[in-house]
Amino acid sequence: MTRSATAQSLGARFGRNLSDRVRNDPYLTIITVAVDVIAAAIGVAGGVQWLSGSLTALGWHPWLFVPTLLVLLASRKLYRRGLRRNFIDEIGPVQSAVAFATLITLALLLAIETPSRPGTVMIRVWLCAACALTITCLVRVLMQRWFRAKRHSSAPTLIVGSGPVSDQLAHRMKQFSEYGMNPVGTVDSVTVVDPAGHQELSNLGPLTDLPRIIRVHRVEEVVIAFASAPHEQVVTAIRAAQQAGTRVWLVPRMFDTVGIHAHIEHLGGLPLMVLRHVDPRGWQFILKGALDRIAAGLGLLVLSPIFLLLMVLVRSSSPGPIFFAQQRIGRDGVPFDCLKFRSMRPPRDSDAEFVRVEGDAPGGVEGVDRRTTIGKIMRQTSLDELPQLINVLRGDMSLVGPRPERPEYVDLFAAQIRRYGERHRVKAGVTGWAQVHGLRGQTPIADRAEWDNYYIENWSLWLDIKILFLTCIAVLERPED
Repeated sequence: MTRSATAQSLGARFGRNLSDRVRNDPYLTIITVAVDVIAAAIGVAGGVQWLSGSLTALGWHPWLFVPTLLVLLASRKLYRRGLRRNFIDEIGPVQSAVAFATLITLALLLAIETPSRPGTVMIRVWLCAACALTITCLVRVLMQRWFRAKRHSSAPTLIVGSGPVSDQLAHRMKQFSEYGMNPVGTVDSVTVVDPAGHQELSNLGPLTDLPRIIRVHRVEEVVIAFASAPHEQVVTAIRAAQQAGTRVWLVPRMFDTVGIHAHIEHLGGLPLMVLRHVDPRGWQFILKGALDRIAAGLGLLVLSPIFLLLMVLVRSSSPGPIFFAQQRIGRDGVPFDCLKFRSMRPPRDSDAEFVRVEGDAPGGVEGVDRRTTIGKIMRQTSLDELPQLINVLRGDMSLVGPRPERPEYVDLFAAQIRRYGERHRVKAGVTGWAQVHGLRGQTPIADRAEWDNYYIENWSLWLDIKILFLTCIAVLERPED
């Protein structure tokens, strides 16, 4: 073996060992806490230095902020190991913990002998700590995603069960490396073949052989899907997996009805899962509709110079109208005219017809690329969608919701795709939960239906804000071809 090959082998081995330690090191939580302590201390030091010019001038009292913040972060379960770290989801609890820690510390300073102007001190500590914790949170999330995506530090994962649900789990694990799960196979007494003939993973053996399979494949995560084995055998397998040191996840039988707000209660020793109901006709969606129209009106007002400029550019780019109106299906199956800036020249007789790939939605560039120069720019930046703010003002659409489809495809997809028709319980959206997960243009319809129904059943005002924020990031990071 050459010296360079040896160096590459040692480098790869070191990378694997480092990735394993980042994922499994029992002191990782301690390291995370230590980093937060440093960030909080930087916040206190910055605030004190900002006010007095000396770290010792105000005594030890402001430093009560550090342990107070640590307790609050722990109480918000921010040190609990989860599937995925998301900056947008974490920053809210982190900032609320910083604010509460500031108030608690201020109350303590007022109750004991304190330096002068405690309010001014804590306001500056709050500002400095908020900045320091925000940067720490962002770096922590980016580092975890980098290790999982680039260093392949995802945990070897075993799926108990076979069939469509197991294949769907395996597909999602492979599709999104940031979840930190690497499927190695399935375990089931009987292999259930997907009716579509597609198998994501191979069966590694029967459920009774689970301890050996965990040991041989160094499994760290076990996901209990829908196994063919009897209930008692599955329970025994769960106990064996836990004794082997793996973390066990359970897919509930009625998983289509379980949202993020579901919680567990106990009736004696029996767990009961309480399911939150989201009513698309309730007051929450009436409020959502009112806020959508206000936001769309303000958006059109602020973006009116860009809107007028695009109207001029589209008009001068090629013959045809400024707006392109296409019939789409909205809430309760009611059709409406969805508006866009025209981005393509008129078709010619020589243009080949578009043929949709089976299983994928239409969209994007269909057939011959007829986009004009300004049309390409608008497609890449999603500026062609701006006229849909008019649809929102009319009440045809919402800012956030499932993307609408053409009538000729809706009936076809509803017959072929599970739960596709349930997307029409709410108004169609300018952007949606599926789109911020990369499902734009000609992408799998079943995946879109899954994400869209998730959005409907877990709707909240914060989720809408999150999707709008992620849409801006998606447009900047990954323009459409």
